[in-house]
Amino acid sequence: MTPVRLGKSPARGPSRKGATLVTLAAATVLALSACSGGGAPAASNAPAGAPAGGGDSSGYTIAMITHETPGDTFWDKIKAGANQAAKNNGITLKYSNDPEPAKQATLIQSAVDSKVDGIATTLATPDALKSSVQAAKTAKIPVVAFNSGIDQYAETGASMYFGSDENLAGQTAGKRIAEAGGKKVLCVIQAAGSVALEARCAGVKSGIAATENIQVNGSDDAAVTSSLQAKLATAKDIDYIVTLGAPIALDALKAMDSASSSAKLVTFDLNQDAAQAIKDGKIQFSIDQQPYVQGYLAVQALYLNLKNGNDIGGGKATLTGPSFVDSTNIETILPFTKNNTR
Repeated sequence: MTPVRLGKSPARGPSRKGATLVTLAAATVLALSACSGGGAPAASNAPAGAPAGGGDSSGYTIAMITHETPGDTFWDKIKAGANQAAKNNGITLKYSNDPEPAKQATLIQSAVDSKVDGIATTLATPDALKSSVQAAKTAKIPVVAFNSGIDQYAETGASMYFGSDENLAGQTAGKRIAEAGGKKVLCVIQAAGSVALEARCAGVKSGIAATENIQVNGSDDAAVTSSLQAKLATAKDIDYIVTLGAPIALDALKAMDSASSSAKLVTFDLNQDAAQAIKDGKIQFSIDQQPYVQGYLAVQALYLNLKNGNDIGGGKATLTGPSFVDSTNIETILPFTKNNTR
């Protein structure tokens, strides 16, 4: 779910117990891509302006539609990965976004109506998007989901999924906080109705029963800081704060300073500033879902499906996380945050 900022119904998809690891999926994707001789249109049929890439000149048009809140740096990584896959395979990538569920559904329907070759979409609010995804399926346009909706993607109508197991991520974070001595956690949700964000906080609560959720407006940094400052000023027993997106973590640091809070901070997702804060000891660790990989694999999988009928994941979600970033590996990872690949 990075989340509306980072990164969002009770319907259940296939069990995640057999979910494939991203390393295996990436190897499969690259191997298939390298040896593929399928029936894509000849290079001469590629539309003007299609990205030139060393792998193919497929001429496919793929729509990527997300619930991005404008200004959230998380999505820069998604787009960087998607653009690289498009460049590699001569794909025209049409990116659009809207954090409002009904408007995102309209964007999906518009992609269907324009007869794109494939659709990659986030499913932060799967109930609101199901009818438009089903419309794509009826039109025989393949749809893959990524980032949000791991439990709901199959029932919604997507054939593949690329993202983190948010329940597992939250549970692991909660366990780690408990092992560090955490007693009371404030979990900050920046987008109402997001299944991914709710799963993260529920997972944390499974490890720390005294976990309280707080809803903030993730599109307004000043409002986030003000809400957290007010909460921390009156709840001095909070010893850990968990934010669900890197920009929210930076807001939390400001609030902690203003409220003179001694709480420790943990965040989901990374950006360059959050990575630096981990190096500086201001953030304990990050639970990273590797958004660059999500964007890359979503586009690459559609390409392989369109060209050869390939499916990635064996009918299960392909996991890109959780991956933990802390003081033990930040020196290696920090440089990659600067070019939006981590």
